[in-house]
Parts: sequence; C-alpha cells; structure tokens
Amino acid sequence: MLVVLAGLNQSVLAKQERAGEFDYYTLALSWSPTFCRSPAGQRNPSQCSAGRRFAFVVHGLWPQFTRGWPSFCRTPERWVDDRQIRDMFDIMPSKGLIIHQWKKHGSCSGLSQDGYFTLTRELFAKIRVPARYLSPTDPVEISPRQLVTDFLKTNRELRADMISVQCGNSRATANLRELRICFNRKGELAACGSNERRQCRAETLILPPVR
Repeated sequence: MLVVLAGLNQSVLAKQERAGEFDYYTLALSWSPTFCRSPAGQRNPSQCSAGRRFAFVVHGLWPQFTRGWPSFCRTPERWVDDRQIRDMFDIMPSKGLIIHQWKKHGSCSGLSQDGYFTLTRELFAKIRVPARYLSPTDPVEISPRQLVTDFLKTNRELRADMISVQCGNSRATANLRELRICFNRKGELAACGSNERRQCRAETLILPPVR
C-alpha cells in the first residue's frame, strides 16, 4: 500500500512540475507599506527606503491549478539577467523577489522569461487602482468588503469571485498584505479557484501609508 501511495505522490509531483500545464493565473499585488514594516522589508532598501513611495506592487504572477499549483518547473532559463530585473523594478522593486518569482512560478508558465515578465506587466496594467489607494499619506481603515467594492467600481469587468483579499488570521484588525486577482490563460479576468477561497476575515483592514 505504501508503495502505491508513493507512486501516486510522484505522479502528482510530476504533473505539477510540467511547464505550461496549469488552469489559470493569479496576479498577486502586495501592499508595499505593510511589507516595509516587516523585518524583511527593513532589509530591502530598493523597495522600502524613505521616499520610494510604493503602494500596490506586483508580488508575482502565479500559474495555478484549480486546486494547488505547480512550482519550480524545469527550464533552460535558470538565471534572470540584470536587464530584466531593471525593466521590472518600477512595479516589482526587489531583485530577490524578481528572481524568486521566475524560478518558482514563471518557470511553470510555459513562457520564456521575457514572455512571462511581459505578461506580468500587461496584466498589472489591466487593473486600475482606485484613487484612494494610489499614494495615501495617512492610514486607510476600511473593511475587506469595502476594499473589494472599491476595486469592482473602478474595474467594470472585475467580479467579486475574481478577487481575494489576504490579511493573515486576525478577526479584529489586520494590515492588508495582498490583493489577488485571477485571469484565464488568455490573460482575461476570470473566476479564481480554490486556492484563493481563504480570504481576509478581519473586521477592519488597515493600509499603512506610503512614505
């Protein structure tokens, strides 16, 4: 029995590691001021030093299965060159993040490195960020539902089942971590799968100000 289970696990892993085999994309947008308050953010001057003033930035573009996701697929493009990193810095301001996202997620897209980062930029450009979240100088306190509503009003093709708010496990007050928006393989807005089903359950969501 153990041998059979081991064989099944290997089959699942083999499927998950085949580049180009996935069901949809998730575009993960981090709220940069939340990250910059973390120990990791304090070690990241390219994103978090005073005056950088990032609000929503791209965390990554993730090929997803309806349940689960592939990661670290085999690719001949193992390194991300400095030109590619510089080209992405305005929306993804961390060298380590860019490299990690390619290795873990981009490698499974079935796209070339240029293709993956170009698509990342194109999908980010399709989302209009509501004005109140572009560069707030004071903390924004809202409910997760209101955040979603604001994005739905600003993006007429976006529906509630296409977006997921992430803030950790707090039920009272929490800082916004990420907003995840789903697209089909053609780059069109689409309903999310079960990976995004777990959403922020805090009563009050805080967006620290940019600085």
